[in-house]
Amino acid sequence: MLSYESCTLCPRACRVDRTAGQTGFCRMPGHIVAARAAAHYWEEPVISGSYGSGAVFFSGCTLGCRFCQNDVISLQGRGREISSAHLREIFERLIDSGVQNINLVTPAHFLPSILPALTPRLPVPVVYNCGGYESVDTLRALDGLIDIYLPDMKYSANTLAARLSAAPDYVQTAKAAICEMYRQVGGAVIEDGIMTRGMIVRHLMLPGQLDNTLGVLDWFAESFPGGGVLFSLMSQYTPAGRMKNTPPFDRPISETEYDAALSYLELLGIESGFTQDFSAASADYIPDFDGTGL
Repeated sequence: MLSYESCTLCPRACRVDRTAGQTGFCRMPGHIVAARAAAHYWEEPVISGSYGSGAVFFSGCTLGCRFCQNDVISLQGRGREISSAHLREIFERLIDSGVQNINLVTPAHFLPSILPALTPRLPVPVVYNCGGYESVDTLRALDGLIDIYLPDMKYSANTLAARLSAAPDYVQTAKAAICEMYRQVGGAVIEDGIMTRGMIVRHLMLPGQLDNTLGVLDWFAESFPGGGVLFSLMSQYTPAGRMKNTPPFDRPISETEYDAALSYLELLGIESGFTQDFSAASADYIPDFDGTGL
C-alpha cells in the first residue's frame, strides 16, 4: 500500500514521515500541492488532440533537474493544497470542458492522495507524465489505473544524471521503470488521431550532449523495436535558472546537434513518434503556474 509514512514512493526512498511534517528530497508534505489544472495544448498531437490534455501540474519533484523549465513548482514549491475529493472534482470539471484525457504531471510523490481520485474509473484515458525516475514497486500499484505512460528518458550516462539531476542511478532506474510501464499498457492504441492506450518515451536534447542523446536512441531502438512504443525527440531546451550561466547549458541546442540526432534516429529505424521544429526552443511552452483551475 502506498503511504507517506516512511516514504519510499520514489527511488530516493527517503523514509521520512511526511504525515508528521517531515520532508524528503521532494520537499513536499503528506498531502497534494498543485499549481495548475487546465487544458494543455503543448503535448504530442495524439495527447493534446484538438481540445487539449487535461493537465494537472503537481508541485515538487523527485528528480530536481538543474535545467527544469518548471522550476517555480518543481524546485521552489509554488502551489496550493488540495484534497483527494477536490482533485476528483477538478478531473470531472476538466472532462466536462472537453479535454481528451486527464494528464497527471509529476505525480509520484502524491500518489497516496491521487489514487482515490481515480476511482471510479474516469471516462477518458489517464496519462502518467513523469521524468522516468520512478520506483517499480510504486508503479505496480498503478497497474490498471493508468492508460498512457509519458515518461522521459533523460540520460544514457549516469555521470551526466548525477551532475544535472543528483541521480547517479538514473539510467538503470529509468530503464526498469519504463519497462514496467510497457508491461502494464503495451503498444500504442490510437483512435481517430487520439492515443487511448500505450506509451510515448520522450527525450529532451541538451546542448553539448549529443552522445547522451545517441545513447538514449540506441537503448530505445534495442528495447522497443517494431514501432509499438512511440518516441518523441524534443529540441525545446531553453536555459533556465542556474543553467543560464553554466556553459554549455546556457544556450539552446544547435541545429547541427538536432540534425545529427534526427539522422541517427532514421539510421536506427525509429519511425513511430514525433520530432519538433528546430524553432521549438521557446519559453512559450511553459504555462503560468498561477493556480488556474484549482
